[in-house]
Amino acid sequence: MERSYLCIDLKCFYASVECVDRGKDPFEHRLVVADPTRGPKTICLAISPAMKALGVRNRCRVFEIPGGIDYEMAPPRMRRYMEVSADIYELYLRYFSPEDIHVYSIDECFIDVTPYLDLYGKTPRELATMLMDLVLRETGVCATAGVGTNLFLAKVALDITAKHVEDHIGELDEERYKCLIWPHRPITDIWGIGPGIARRLARMGAHDMGGVALLDERALYDEFGINAELLIDHAWGIEPCTMAEIHAYRPRAHSMGSGQVLMRDYSFEEAATILREMVDGLVLDLVDKGLVCSHVSLFVGYAHGRADVGETGGRAQTFTGEHGTRVVGRHGEGANASRKLVEATSSRETLTAAFLALYAEIVDPNRAIRRVNIAVGELVPEEYAELSLFSDPAADTAEKSLARATMAVKRRFGKNALVRGISLRPEATARERNQQVGGHHE
Repeated sequence: MERSYLCIDLKCFYASVECVDRGKDPFEHRLVVADPTRGPKTICLAISPAMKALGVRNRCRVFEIPGGIDYEMAPPRMRRYMEVSADIYELYLRYFSPEDIHVYSIDECFIDVTPYLDLYGKTPRELATMLMDLVLRETGVCATAGVGTNLFLAKVALDITAKHVEDHIGELDEERYKCLIWPHRPITDIWGIGPGIARRLARMGAHDMGGVALLDERALYDEFGINAELLIDHAWGIEPCTMAEIHAYRPRAHSMGSGQVLMRDYSFEEAATILREMVDGLVLDLVDKGLVCSHVSLFVGYAHGRADVGETGGRAQTFTGEHGTRVVGRHGEGANASRKLVEATSSRETLTAAFLALYAEIVDPNRAIRRVNIAVGELVPEEYAELSLFSDPAADTAEKSLARATMAVKRRFGKNALVRGISLRPEATARERNQQVGGHHE
């Protein structure tokens, strides 16, 4: 039985919500969602369709908006966007079971509509139209949709063909995919193909999906390993994964992480403060969830500057895609490493020491730092953790008691009701981040 999937995207979601809340039409009102306190280099998280119509690129920086354009700037309100996204999900649940919906992001989801075609007596395109009209009527937000015979084709139909038709609904099956998408360039418009994969394919002589379909499969496996299977399937418009398999998926390993982009260049010593704060937060999460870890990993991204001069002569290589322009392929853009711990733990003292040792080992103290990411892996419930000869159960119990008390205070009085002294340093960011959602003000 041929299946039918919808991929629905909320057009310029953040900007549309801001326009609607102001009683404005997103297609008429010029608005950008950006934090004015972060200066002209801050990224516009979204721009209204009216701005797009003037040629302004999505995810641009504020200073890149042409000077002659009059527009309103709205600070991001992440909690509000989450509320509207949840409201729209509830609209979908009026017609479809949650088992047939996969939420891909805050503004995008997949729906397997196969069981509902006979129930509602509609074609997949008619169901897409019905949902788009419902969302617009109930929330004022415009949606676009892709219709496909598998999840991949629905996504590609949304990303590529829906943009060029009047009703904002793209539709693909495997045959239409070969006709419309095989010659499409740039290949990075295809879901799952970023600039790195595109460069490797270009070296093999493939610049579009038609070119990938013509490549020798053995050569693809030699270049990409097991990931070649995905490339080969997608080159022919094939996607065997179903909605049921997505919902049934359980990862073999579990991890937790935290990351932040710093608002200015940080010195080696200043960034160590940020690292300590991030480890503190991660430890509280571990204790709160009753987990311990036995693996740590760290990534530190350097600021772009003359110290980055490499193969490009100091010029940054950039990639412009669906989510804006970013720097890629820089020589020595960061330092990263991971380590196995002697025993599974959630001890703040142990994890702080492990991360600081890793930091001192891999990070260049002479370079400015703009990004810090940490993660802990090989998570297991604390009751299943094995003790080593060097374990101190009494000290561990005392640490966990302190962490649980800290979490109780934060839940009752707010995240900033109790902070460590290190967070009062001028370079610290924890208190500000405690007032944010997703790295932006609520």
